[in-house]
Amino acid sequence: MSTGNTSALALRWSAVTFDCPDPAELARFYTAATGLPIVYSTDGFVLLGQEGAAGLGFNQVADHRPPSWPDRSGGKQAHLEFGVDDLDAAQDRLVELGAVAPEFQPDAERWRVLLDPAGHPFCISTMV
Repeated sequence: MSTGNTSALALRWSAVTFDCPDPAELARFYTAATGLPIVYSTDGFVLLGQEGAAGLGFNQVADHRPPSWPDRSGGKQAHLEFGVDDLDAAQDRLVELGAVAPEFQPDAERWRVLLDPAGHPFCISTMV
């Protein structure tokens, strides 16, 4: 679709934000998993990040319903991908931090699907 204006819109990717029941709890998990510090926090929102880089946000939603895995009919909209050196060690550490490893894994030798403490699927892989 053309609007007739050929100049590009100057958007900067600033964050990916996830709905969840407890932003502080989810921020603790992702801070421990990624090393990203909290850069902004209110009662209902927490943002992790570093200067000059996109961050991760967590927004409180009272009636939050997590996406389903592996049945995607529940509405998985997006997920994070993290590169790791050792799948087993990374999975063990993330589970220790509060992630859940669902039984169904589409290709456990190449990547793993985990669920964060609020139920959002994310992947770890040695290919990233």
